[in-house]
Formats: sequence, structure tokens, C-alpha cells
Amino acid sequence: MLKVAVIIINYNTSKYTVACIESILAKTPDTFNFKIYVVDNNSAKEDYYYLKNYFDQKSHSKVSVHRSKINKGFGGGNMLGIQYAEPSEYVAFINNDTLFINDCLSELYHFITHNKTAGIVGGQSYNEHEKEIISFDHYATTTRQIFGRKFLELIDSKKYPRRKKSYNQSMKVNTVSGSFMLVDRNSFNEIGGFDENLFLYYEETDVCLRLKNIGKNCYFVPSAKYLHYHGISTEHSDRIKKELKISLVYLVQKHFGCLSKHLLLIYLIFTTFFASIIKPRKWSFLLLYLQGAPLSKSLKTQQKITEI
Repeated sequence: MLKVAVIIINYNTSKYTVACIESILAKTPDTFNFKIYVVDNNSAKEDYYYLKNYFDQKSHSKVSVHRSKINKGFGGGNMLGIQYAEPSEYVAFINNDTLFINDCLSELYHFITHNKTAGIVGGQSYNEHEKEIISFDHYATTTRQIFGRKFLELIDSKKYPRRKKSYNQSMKVNTVSGSFMLVDRNSFNEIGGFDENLFLYYEETDVCLRLKNIGKNCYFVPSAKYLHYHGISTEHSDRIKKELKISLVYLVQKHFGCLSKHLLLIYLIFTTFFASIIKPRKWSFLLLYLQGAPLSKSLKTQQKITEI
């Protein structure tokens, strides 16, 4: 059995995927029993073939490439990777816009195997300028949305540790960054994996909340260090920003109930109405919130099957 099955999603950024995998292979000892499974999330034909041909030529036993005929999003793409992955003790979900700085897999594996309550762990990320960036977060609640993270950290610093601070010791947190997560596979299987209703955003929060419900905690392990370019494969557009809010509203209702959802929508409607007076493009956001930001408006419902 593998120690770790690594799953990486590629979407029209194969050169980043190649660099990511090469960094994992370079920083992880050959003696560490792991394998990388790449899921191409319906990229353009040229991008997919670049990726496939690169590793076909390498003939690397630790890397296998698979293609989805439909863009299944973050959670769905990773769940497809689970279908391909061999049995393993743990699963690492790694964004393709990351590069290992040190032996992250061994660091996280050592921590999680020595902490029985740990169900999911993540490391410390850095930007391309080698500066530490935020690597854990508080649950995405209506309270956080209205009052902000600084408010939570001010009223209860133990429950909500400061995100914008450098840490040397591992600690329990609400959620780690979705760019790199190592999860206990048995626990992940028990909760049913990723919720594929979440096409983009908040997948890690949902997983951490469901792991918590079965007694498994989330830990931030700063000794595992990696670079994260952030958002390379995601376009910066209004439709992506709307997807963020659709996922947020769904998550809040799922975990905190209808009252929290309605309070969140009232807040979004109120703030967006006044913002739209200055920025007319915000009117489309206001319409979305008035409709309840339903999953029927998600990009997931707009995907097409592509044969190559």
C-alpha cells in the first residue's frame, strides 16, 4: 500500500503542472512510497497533449495522467483522481500552481501519523517572492462575512489564531489552504470525499467541517514549506466571483442552517445594492443574491463534454 497518493488537477496550465510534479519528485526521497495521479479537467487539446506527451516520454513510474471529458471543478476532479488512485494511507490534494520548497510530503506524513486526532493537515505557503502568505483560515460563517476575520481574532484569539503571523510550531486550526492538503484516507472515505455541489471554492472548508463531525481535527504544520503562485488556472472575472458567492451561500446553509443563509443573503443584498450605485456591473451580483445564489447558477451546470 502507498503511504501517500498525490492527486493534481490540470486545467489549461500544463507547464505549471509539469513544474509542480518535477518539484515533488525532486524534494521527495525515492524511498518514500508515493505516486502522483494527474487529472486533466477537460483542458484544450494542445494543453492536454503537452502534459501527456511529457510524461509518456519520461516513462516515470510514479506519475500517471488521466483525462476527464468534462470540467468537473476542483472537488469533482479530485474525486475522479480518487477513482484512479491505488490504495494508500493518506491522500495529498495539491494545486498545480505550487512548488515544493522542502520535503513536504514527509513532513506532513510524519506529523499526521503521530497525531491520532489529525484528519487533515497543511503546510506553510510562500509567494513567488519567497514571502510567507496566509496558509490557514477560519470557518466561512455569516459572522465572519459580516464582521470580518480580524474581529474573530480579536474576540477569541485561541479559537481564531491570527492568520497574518509567522509560526514555528504546529497548531490546530479551522481549515488549511486548499492549495495543499494531506488527508487521512480512511476518514476521507468515511465522510464521502469532496462535495461535488461545490464546483469551485470552499471545498476544503466543507471537508474540514465534516471531518470535525467525526472527531478528526485540522492542523497547520509550518515545517512543510511550499511556493504557491495562486489562481493560475482560474480566470479573474465576474462569473468566477459569482461562483465564489454561490459556493459560500451553499456552504453556510449546509453547515449552519437556513437562518444563517438568509442573514448572509440579506447582508449581501444590502451591501451590493449600495455598491451597485457606484459600480453598475454589480447589478448582476444583486440579481444573483435576490434569486438566492442557487446552485442552478453555478458554472457546473454549464459544462460540456469534449471528445479529443
